[in-house]
Amino acid sequence: MFRELFDEHARSVYNHAFRLTGNWSAAEDVVSLTFLEAWRLRDRVDGDGGSLRPWLLGIATNVARNLRRAARRHDTVTARLPKEEVVPDFAEEVTSRIDDRERLAQVRTALAALRQPEREVLALCVWSGLGYAEAAEALGVPVGTVRSRLSRARRKLDRLVSAGRLRPPGEIQEPHAGQGQGEGDREIAVRSAQENIR
Repeated sequence: MFRELFDEHARSVYNHAFRLTGNWSAAEDVVSLTFLEAWRLRDRVDGDGGSLRPWLLGIATNVARNLRRAARRHDTVTARLPKEEVVPDFAEEVTSRIDDRERLAQVRTALAALRQPEREVLALCVWSGLGYAEAAEALGVPVGTVRSRLSRARRKLDRLVSAGRLRPPGEIQEPHAGQGQGEGDREIAVRSAQENIR
């Protein structure tokens, strides 16, 4: 008997539920809960008393009302919850840090090949953006000295790049602790020491 009741009225209950909720999924929930409630109350209903359609639609109306009430309570509670913080994507930052570490390793290699006065001029003119006169004033040397030191530093760096001693950032590997001098470092250190003596 209950299967016949479902077959006969399920479409009507569904259409009614959709009109009340305006949502296909919610209407399906209303139909399920309506027939569950009808099954629970089946002993109280007289099947010979006429059509059960009004009774089922009444149950569907109450179920839809309860679902709306539950949804409002849910929305109210979730509105009170603290907002979730958006977790930023750290992938770009990590990549940037790796690139920065590789660049710093390359800069250290380059600076090790330069004498102290050349490093100072390079730092002032190239990295700090000072002009020749400003760098000369900062170092207390003539402008010509700044120009010659910067020119010498650039030539040395060009030679290192041409010789393959300065590699692109992706190819640089920092020496492990305790390894001592790397291959080719001795020649740079000796040349730097000889230039400092001049």
